[in-house]
Amino acid sequence: MTASYKEMNRYFEMINRRVPARISRFIQWLRKPSSFAARLTVALLLILGGVFSFLPVLGIWMLPLGLLFIAQDVPFLQKPLVRSLTWMETKWERLRLAWQNR
Repeated sequence: MTASYKEMNRYFEMINRRVPARISRFIQWLRKPSSFAARLTVALLLILGGVFSFLPVLGIWMLPLGLLFIAQDVPFLQKPLVRSLTWMETKWERLRLAWQNR
């Protein structure tokens, strides 16, 4: 298991802690190797929804989740995705701290 894959697992665990139990179970089911077709379909729909995030119901949050699902099956995407998610997480934390300290 590579370091990138372990880091992806950390991001999935962060997501699982923040969503309702029913959605968490669905994400765990999607991550199983036997759910490849469903995972690919859901990932593409999430990415498409993230691209159209300017619409009221859809959101930019869909894009990283869809990319995480795709990267689970495409190893060469794991390292750049983890690097970009780590960068976004760091920037978000700095912004949050700056906002709290105003």
